[in-house]
Amino acid sequence: MDLQTARTGFHKARALRAAWEPLWRDCFHHAQPTRMQAGLDRHGNGRGRLVDLFDSTAIDGVQQLAASLVAELTPPWSRWFGLVPGHEVTGEERAQLAGLLDRTTRCIQGHLDRSNFAIEIQQCFLDLVTIGTSTLQFEEAAAGESTAFSFTAVPAAEMYIDGDRNGAIRRQFRETFVSPETLFGRYPEMARDRSDMETGSDEESIRLVEAVIRGHGRSTYLAYADLSAEGNQSSIIEEGCFSGSPFITFRWLKGTGELYGRSPVMSALPDIKTANKVVELILKNASIAVTGIWLAEDDGVLNPANIRLVPGSIIPKAPGSSGLTPLQTPGRLDVSELVLEDLRANIRHTLLTDRLAPLPTTNMTATEVLERSVESARLLGAIYGRLQAELLTPLVGRAIAILVRRGEIAPLSIDGATIELQYRSPLARIQAREEMRNVMSWLDTATRLIAAGDDIIDSRATIQWLAEQLGVPRELMARSGPTPEPPAAGDAP
Repeated sequence: MDLQTARTGFHKARALRAAWEPLWRDCFHHAQPTRMQAGLDRHGNGRGRLVDLFDSTAIDGVQQLAASLVAELTPPWSRWFGLVPGHEVTGEERAQLAGLLDRTTRCIQGHLDRSNFAIEIQQCFLDLVTIGTSTLQFEEAAAGESTAFSFTAVPAAEMYIDGDRNGAIRRQFRETFVSPETLFGRYPEMARDRSDMETGSDEESIRLVEAVIRGHGRSTYLAYADLSAEGNQSSIIEEGCFSGSPFITFRWLKGTGELYGRSPVMSALPDIKTANKVVELILKNASIAVTGIWLAEDDGVLNPANIRLVPGSIIPKAPGSSGLTPLQTPGRLDVSELVLEDLRANIRHTLLTDRLAPLPTTNMTATEVLERSVESARLLGAIYGRLQAELLTPLVGRAIAILVRRGEIAPLSIDGATIELQYRSPLARIQAREEMRNVMSWLDTATRLIAAGDDIIDSRATIQWLAEQLGVPRELMARSGPTPEPPAAGDAP
């Protein structure tokens, strides 16, 4: 990839995103007003304004849904994934490979726990719920850090994507404006050429564009910056190749033929705007109810500009004048609260707040808990499938590539046949529990039907399968003993 290809691709991606920006501004303004700077103007003109927001139902719903995604998909300090032998590995080789993969999983999980992953993924989920598209930048940490991983939640204002006709993301661009010190700190090899650059003062921002183009199993990376004082000349400052892109872009759901994702906030936006307007009108009506509307005769004595409606005040009036008289409003049925309650219920329903809420404090039976879990899996099933393909799998693959390059784990490839990636998040285990319930029902029925002495159930394999479904650590499993010798030809079975 050369500089001209990167520049042309970036301008195309910026034009594609322009059509989405008005909708994004609306979503950010009503659901995340304090993060409006991610909406789209680096100069601050798009920052959130709270002066015309009166209802916080959507703001609270977005935060709760993002927290639920963190707890259900990538719970902090919990092993939400694992590497296990594939279906082609059997016998003693399977046991040896399982031990190696378990140590590899613990190594990856340890680096994730020590990194800032839990902090940054929360910010990514907030953007995902709000505008339907989010990007997590996954880089290798500097030498000497306690972890090999470094994560950054890329603001929506800085990220541009492009893809093929099927909606697959093939090109990613990040545009940032950094100080010279920041640029030289990130690219140390540029420091020696600093005297030859016309960057102006250290307070002056430099436009930096990072481009990643995927193809043929690898991602090509190129970073260029405007290093001249006029900003009209770009220079390549870094090039490279990765097995996977350092930018992990994922979407909530995607319409046919669309590239950027759609969010639950977009679906709830009409109700959010209407609820905000209803609350505004209620507050205006409340101010009228408190201060009132008054009538006064224009008798040349009463000056409305000098009237103060406070306890103990004396208002002069002319003899025979009625003075101030409150305006009587006709009797009416106030339906604003009913309308507002319906709107808020619709917003909570669309943002899954009422369906993914914490369990009530009252005692629940095991069946009720199980059915609630199944309902959560049904609601997030399609979303989880997309997030698994666009976020979780590239995340684990990128982590493996970094640790292999550092020499902390053995080189391995997740192909599904020899090594399989298994998800163990709470949401993924709901389906595993359903499968376990079916297996346990079969075991119970089989033990009742088979005759004494029949050996059709492999107890050890069954226990190992149940342990894998429940995510039981392998060190708790007893070592398998030597394989028994087969009986001789004339021996009885």
